[in-house]
Amino acid sequence: MKLQRAFDIVPGDVVAFVGAGGKTSTLIALGHELAEAGLRVLATTTTRIGADQLDLMPYAARLDTSMAAVSLALNDHRFVFLYDDIRQNKVYGAGKDQIPHLLDSVDSDVLLIEADGSRGLPLKAPKEHEPVIPAETTLVVPVASLSVLGQPLDEEHVYNAQAIDDRYGFGIGNRVKSPWVAQVVRDPELGLKAVPDGARVVVLLNQVPAHGYLRGRARMVAQMILRSPRVYGVALGSVRGSEPVHEVQRHVGAVVLAAGLSRRMGQPKVLLPWTERKTIIEHILDQLLLAKVQHITVVTGHRADEVRPLAARIGAGVVHNPDYATGEMLSSLKAGLQAMPPHISAALVVLGDQPRIQPRVIVQVLTAYAEGAGDIIAPSYRMRRGHPILIDRRYWQDILNLPADGAPRDVIDRHKDRIGYVNVDTDSVLRDIDTPDDYRDERRSAGLGC
Repeated sequence: MKLQRAFDIVPGDVVAFVGAGGKTSTLIALGHELAEAGLRVLATTTTRIGADQLDLMPYAARLDTSMAAVSLALNDHRFVFLYDDIRQNKVYGAGKDQIPHLLDSVDSDVLLIEADGSRGLPLKAPKEHEPVIPAETTLVVPVASLSVLGQPLDEEHVYNAQAIDDRYGFGIGNRVKSPWVAQVVRDPELGLKAVPDGARVVVLLNQVPAHGYLRGRARMVAQMILRSPRVYGVALGSVRGSEPVHEVQRHVGAVVLAAGLSRRMGQPKVLLPWTERKTIIEHILDQLLLAKVQHITVVTGHRADEVRPLAARIGAGVVHNPDYATGEMLSSLKAGLQAMPPHISAALVVLGDQPRIQPRVIVQVLTAYAEGAGDIIAPSYRMRRGHPILIDRRYWQDILNLPADGAPRDVIDRHKDRIGYVNVDTDSVLRDIDTPDDYRDERRSAGLGC
């Protein structure tokens, strides 16, 4: 995956890189990417970078260059770096107060800013005057390198290590652990210090291999970072690679549709016993927890008073669909999507009458989304689309705008080019419970008897 897609860069973005472990490399790689995509990219630093880094820029000019000349350079080179001075082999860039002038005077599409320093170390805590993030910033990218894992927490290996120890008491000299990286990066006084209120945040965990144990550790660190709703996503990758990002972990919520009347069953399907001690709805919620889905909303309808405490027992949110008797599945999905917090990037639509749902299938769907397989991810068994289906937030409004006689598949089919299919080896993604015979068959298939 390219950096532009991982960070969701659009024309007009002002991107500030902070932290440690690859800021300059990421800025340069992203600048080249955007230029190759046809965008006009301006870059600078509000701190300083090594003078040797200028050799990696297609074109560099002083800040006192006329803006007309800078515009011509953008025409010729697409990617231009502006600096103020070079002293003692360090390049000094624009001050925060100069950023509005650059935005108003230069007709670039994107402005990239290195807004922090770290002496080339893999992890940092900012000092009092750091970072230097302009108020106009729309995207902040905190960077950390996983090469810090196992290194001593000291000034030789971690920038401003003492501030980290002062805040958390990890112990100077002790080896850096995965949770420590997550705590530093997501801390509003450390990794997220001085982020403008309106800016979105996408963390980059750098020097993550494409395969193996360390990628798994990186995914764990990403999930811990995402405990902060302030972080939109966490990109895992190695910026020096041809495909610099392996995956982007985001906040994904599940909408569990448990509102139906179940007329053909004679009683609510979700309250039928499944295992010896659990109802169908409890079993489904357990599977979501096993797949580590962090935010779950159960949509209730018929006999909501009985479903609500079962959901609350595992910490799931509950929203009632007042139109459950006449609105079919669409009205419940609308209620669930409207109840999702603003930091949720995608919703996993889970049927409340699909008790054979499997955590490994859920994980396959979540992984495909993280790896950029599509904005809508669906499991497929023998070329037949099943559930649960993951839908990116960008399509939620289309669903909310559907008329009462519409169906979610109307939106899904409208965006066929954005669907990623995950081939699975189980027909459980196709099977739900509509009748007493279905209930007996599903229990038998699950090895639970009739």
